[in-house]
Amino acid sequence: MLTVDQVLTRGVEQILPSRAGLKQLMQSKKIRLYLGIDPTATRLHLGHTVCLRKLQQFADLGHEAILLFGTGTVLVGDPSQRNTGRKLISQKEIDANIKTWQEQVKPIINFNKVKIKYNGDWLLKLGLKDLIGIASKISAIQLFKREMFTRRLNQGDTVWFHETLYPLLQGYDSVAMDIDLELGGTDQTFNMLIGRELMAKMKHKEKFVLAGKMILGTDGKAMSKTSGNCIWLTDSAEDMYGKLMAVRDELMPQYFEFFTDIDKPQGEPLTVKKQLAFTITAQYHGAVKAKNAQEYFAKTFQKKEPEFKQKIKSQENIILTVAQICGSNSEAKRLISQGAVDVNGVQANWETLVKTGDKVKVGKKKFYEVD
Repeated sequence: MLTVDQVLTRGVEQILPSRAGLKQLMQSKKIRLYLGIDPTATRLHLGHTVCLRKLQQFADLGHEAILLFGTGTVLVGDPSQRNTGRKLISQKEIDANIKTWQEQVKPIINFNKVKIKYNGDWLLKLGLKDLIGIASKISAIQLFKREMFTRRLNQGDTVWFHETLYPLLQGYDSVAMDIDLELGGTDQTFNMLIGRELMAKMKHKEKFVLAGKMILGTDGKAMSKTSGNCIWLTDSAEDMYGKLMAVRDELMPQYFEFFTDIDKPQGEPLTVKKQLAFTITAQYHGAVKAKNAQEYFAKTFQKKEPEFKQKIKSQENIILTVAQICGSNSEAKRLISQGAVDVNGVQANWETLVKTGDKVKVGKKKFYEVD
């Protein structure tokens, strides 16, 4: 278990108003903290776990930790770091995403120590008088001058009024739960500070904000779905291990800091990278599967003896076949158009037919046999 000082520094970008003040508060009482996530997608990547791991670290120290699913805020859609407005999401999608997210984070979140709450339980009950009361505490100019909004307006895009409500609603979560500390990525700092201001004005209480560092993907760019550089929590052990082995050497210290409890790994770069890949893969798949993935990687990519041992269902259509591997038809089309798909050693095209027994290679690391 990490010490208080390690929890307050490891993977942390900043603590407001001060790290010393938060440490003093933690030493004086059991604090209540939370991490809020809006269930907007079906899967999480490794970057999402920076703050999830931090939440568990506080729980392990004996503090009251809450994982808050934004069943209310998700209806508005967080505009942070977005160049366009978010599409509205259905209740069916929300429920499905929450279910799969809980399964994905089980390897790093102990739900015997971390409580689950849903902000729809209070946000959806707010009346007009309540909303006016909350809004009266925050300057409209403060909301409307957000850099992301001015950028979108300068680009000729629309900023919808409901998007300006998002920081107020997220901020009110702190008031509703009487929070001492909120965790979030650096992209959430504005929203978290709105909550700090609401706590001061509505509860007359100090609220601390901890912003976790943003992680870069395997290619050194910001980890995101559109960049194709994500390490997904739903990746197979072989895929996760292989992606981690592809992480740039200069990023390894960050990955050790953010995703492991190892301080200073020793050895030459390849040995250290193997330790990184094994440690993280074992967190999500267990030591046995991580060891098998390590052996698979060594044989397939180091000895150049690939095994097409992973199976996919028979789909004559090449797009549907590849979509089983990469997760969506759109991603399958992108990979095929880029020449990243081979069938039986021949580069696939739109007319390629796939049958039982065929060997499909996607990218440099995915080898499948059609079952």
